[in-house]
Amino acid sequence: MKFWLFTLALFSGSLLADESESSIPGVDPLSSGYLFKLTLGLVGIVLLIFALAWLMKKMQLTQFSQNGLIQIVSAISVGHRDRIALIQVGEEQVLVGLTPGRIHTLHTLKSPVSVTDSAMAGAGTFSDKFKQVLQQEKKQ
Repeated sequence: MKFWLFTLALFSGSLLADESESSIPGVDPLSSGYLFKLTLGLVGIVLLIFALAWLMKKMQLTQFSQNGLIQIVSAISVGHRDRIALIQVGEEQVLVGLTPGRIHTLHTLKSPVSVTDSAMAGAGTFSDKFKQVLQQEKKQ
């Protein structure tokens, strides 16, 4: 009895597979419709990769300094592609102009600018800003 149940269970899958194969039409991999869908999908994925890279660049999600020796104290955009940044290396601070092709030293500060808590309130990571907004919402 166990032998027949085992045999039935073993061959029932192959019998069902044979029936389902005949009811599903085959797809020609060289047909124009199939190649169009394949090409469109691949182009879409490549465009998605480029869009995410552009978004990361725009939102400045790349890490500037891994060891923390060089820090951007403050930065402001002064044009479409130009920025002014205050860079700190150790105890020295340098005001630089950043353009797509060059970095110009505008001024080297003799005494470092101290950043107060009120000035840092606008700076920080997205998670810090999000926590501040949530805390303000809880207070209200």
